[in-house]
Amino acid sequence: MKTFYASGKKLSEEITEYFKGGVSYSLANKLIRKKEVKLNGVRVKVDQKTLDGDKIEVYYDGVDERADKIIFKDENILAVYKPSGITSEEFYLLVKSKNQGAGFIHRLDQNTDGIMLFSLNDRAEKELLYGFKHRTFEKFYLAEVYGSPKKVCDQLVAYLKKDAKNSTVKIYDDKSSGGEKIITEYSVLKTNGETSVLEVKLVTGKTHQIRAHLSHEGHFIIGDGKYGDERINRKFHAKKQRLTAYKLILKFDEKSPLYYLNEKQFVLQNELLKHFKF
Repeated sequence: MKTFYASGKKLSEEITEYFKGGVSYSLANKLIRKKEVKLNGVRVKVDQKTLDGDKIEVYYDGVDERADKIIFKDENILAVYKPSGITSEEFYLLVKSKNQGAGFIHRLDQNTDGIMLFSLNDRAEKELLYGFKHRTFEKFYLAEVYGSPKKVCDQLVAYLKKDAKNSTVKIYDDKSSGGEKIITEYSVLKTNGETSVLEVKLVTGKTHQIRAHLSHEGHFIIGDGKYGDERINRKFHAKKQRLTAYKLILKFDEKSPLYYLNEKQFVLQNELLKHFKF
């Protein structure tokens, strides 16, 4: 438990400032909702304005282990497993608090777990940003989807338009929709008839591409509350989407200072793939 005194800000702000980056805004609110915070000796469950001098007690030791599963690290890059339920920006703050000089390179959806890469110096940051921007890296996901695709493997092509008002995207078959072209490849790894586990390769990389594209094909990701079916999700006791960024292959030009990592593969091991066991 940590005890400190307020300066007249919202309770969530007091907590995040006290822990100096060790607690994100969402984690602070989670602690409040779970009644892990006392204000002047009384447990609270709603974020509220404090008064200067109010006593705050937080039942949390400040040790957040969500960024501790390191897959690879050298003097240039860092690969870490991101759990679901945390935004990439919040996860970056955790990584940075434990790895001085870490640079933010790319994103995963809040409810997608898997491999995230970070740079550890300016030179590596430039090379990694180039690789993601120009899609020279190969990104693979595992997804458990509803039903069984007719083809064992396929390359799906469609057009994606963002719906900013509803924070979603829409998929169209025809380019006349004005959407951006997307390409998603998949292979069926296993199926039990009701659901299937796919290996998905992102050829293009747009917002919610895998989730929306597979749903458009009639095979939404189990646990996806935005593009799926809550009735089906409840049937499979899926509270989180079963989508994991499980493999990443680096590609660098011979002139790159990171060429020694060319063809380097990062692959999640079985203990981090618990979603995909029939």
